[in-house]
Amino acid sequence: MRIDFHTHGKLAKRLPFSTEYTDWLFDEAKAAGLDGLCLTEHFNTLQFDELYRYLLQISTREGDTLVLKNGLRIFPGMETDIAEGGHILSLGSAETILELNRRLSEHKQKGQFLPFEQLRDLFDEYDVLVGAAHPYREGGNIPKLPPAQLKRLDFLDLNGKDVAEDRERAERLTYFLGNRLQKPVVSGSDTHQAVQYGCIWTDFSVSITTLSELRRQMCAGTYRIAVSAQAAFQVRTAGILKRALKEIHALGGDYVGVLVKREA
Repeated sequence: MRIDFHTHGKLAKRLPFSTEYTDWLFDEAKAAGLDGLCLTEHFNTLQFDELYRYLLQISTREGDTLVLKNGLRIFPGMETDIAEGGHILSLGSAETILELNRRLSEHKQKGQFLPFEQLRDLFDEYDVLVGAAHPYREGGNIPKLPPAQLKRLDFLDLNGKDVAEDRERAERLTYFLGNRLQKPVVSGSDTHQAVQYGCIWTDFSVSITTLSELRRQMCAGTYRIAVSAQAAFQVRTAGILKRALKEIHALGGDYVGVLVKREA
């Protein structure tokens, strides 16, 4: 089962949620060969709750996952900023993620982000998997957290953007931290845009539908991480296209219509 552990359902945090764009993303994810993805949308994105309510409407429930008509399996999640600098991934049921997002409503602006310890204490009230997103990206300080707090992570993200920029560094540092903490390292593309799907993925030997099974398989190491030979090109192209689409929107154009070839 091919899973991408770090993805987004919108082009950018400050752009309005578009059902058409999200549908296009998930169709492209399936076309890229993914069986499932973790939807780790930014916790402070516009219309976070509307994105998940839409998914609940168009999917069927299997275990803790939401299955779309095209067969793509979605593990609900969220990406949260912490006060120290850095991003934390959380995975859980759709209801859990929506509840956590509501409880973080007063901590969504810079200067109000929770420290990791307090965020982890909140997450401990729920059944969630908690990971460090791109721990060695510039501006983040997750590796500098106290060892006792680092031990509270469940997994580390070997991030597609970082691998595309400098694969040797990303792998060396992320695996070193994973080995030191004895925590599994899984992979995510970190895409907001479909060209980036398939640049990196985590391939499990079994199909997974529940959070408990995902946790078990991650800890057992029954997976391999695969990196596309075109990863650097995919990430670079996705970045260029993202900037172009945001500019279309800023100028009052219909960036979604451009992607799906909708007639003016």
